[in-house]
Amino acid sequence: MKTSLLLLSTAAFLTTAASAEQKAIYPAPAKPLKAEYTVYSGELGNEQPPTRTERKLSVEVTGQGAKDIFDSLYPDDKVTCSDEAGERLRSKGNITCSYVPARGYRCFFGFDLRTGRSIAGGSC
Repeated sequence: MKTSLLLLSTAAFLTTAASAEQKAIYPAPAKPLKAEYTVYSGELGNEQPPTRTERKLSVEVTGQGAKDIFDSLYPDDKVTCSDEAGERLRSKGNITCSYVPARGYRCFFGFDLRTGRSIAGGSC
């Protein structure tokens, strides 16, 4: 009986210690992301196939990931992309997020794949 109690106590202690250690190692764990991307040349809204000298990446994130990004970009911008009731827009640098009740959260960002520089990934 004493041996079983000692083993149980030890197991509980090790589980608690391992859990605390895991939290310390991964304080901001990776999460799944729902996204689509386009590799293109030209300008947003008039994308062309990528060329040897011009390749840009546009990424659209939706779902919970977009909501998490949106929530981190406060405050709301004064400008919106449409007249739809309830639309909200937030942006910082080349990251733009919107919330539209009918479509949910969407975020856009992009990169020039030839230079590695951040560029806009979406437009109204």
